Amino acid sequence: MSTIETVVRQINRELVPQFEERLRAHLADQDKEWLIEQIIRLTLDAHSLQEMDRKRFRDEEDRKRSERARRVRALGLDRDQLSRFVNKYKGLDRKRLIREGYLKKNAPVKGADLITARFRSPKGNALLESAKDLLFGLLFGDESTNTYFDRIQRELLTLTVPRAKSDALDFMKATTELSALGTWQDPKGAANDMQADNVVLEIEYGEIEGELIGDGIILALSLINNLEINEEILYGRMENIEQSTLIT
Repeated sequence: MSTIETVVRQINRELVPQFEERLRAHLADQDKEWLIEQIIRLTLDAHSLQEMDRKRFRDEEDRKRSERARRVRALGLDRDQLSRFVNKYKGLDRKRLIREGYLKKNAPVKGADLITARFRSPKGNALLESAKDLLFGLLFGDESTNTYFDRIQRELLTLTVPRAKSDALDFMKATTELSALGTWQDPKGAANDMQADNVVLEIEYGEIEGELIGDGIILALSLINNLEINEEILYGRMENIEQSTLIT
């Protein structure tokens, strides 16, 4: 009498030639550099693989930071530039983003999945990148990034983002990251946050007279939420801090 093991072996023998043929055909179409990298990965032990992946991750992060710094420098951020951005995009909510062609009608509903690039038009992707660059400049910009604001007081921005969506803000730096469980329940039952795994981000930044930077931060975060993060409510708070001390 056959056993499950003999049945599996027989099926494997029948499928191996088909598998090998399809694998050869697939590999024949791949990029040479990719094939070399995969062969190298097969020859390395687990520790070496981890080191290689960490190096690749660091290199990719360095590349992203360099490109963002270049784009922020090109913005030439100052009070006038910020005012123009705020006046141009204020009031651009989800409905207007869809109506004006930034966001596709079939994008995930608010409170559901992260909105990926396929649900945005090219100009929607460009606006999202601009909003992130603006936010970066407002929070961290200085003369090295061609950003000029007369920052007169220290503020603390606190954001609560679902951990699964926090990569949308991975361009942030100089942040304090905390873990937190959600406690909010949607009355409609569509986007409950109860026991959700959240990340709390705390970022210090400099504000200018008239609190225009705060207005820019709110607008940038609204655009990022409506174009990518896609939360029903993106929790954020800005507050003045009298003192900030690093203790060693």
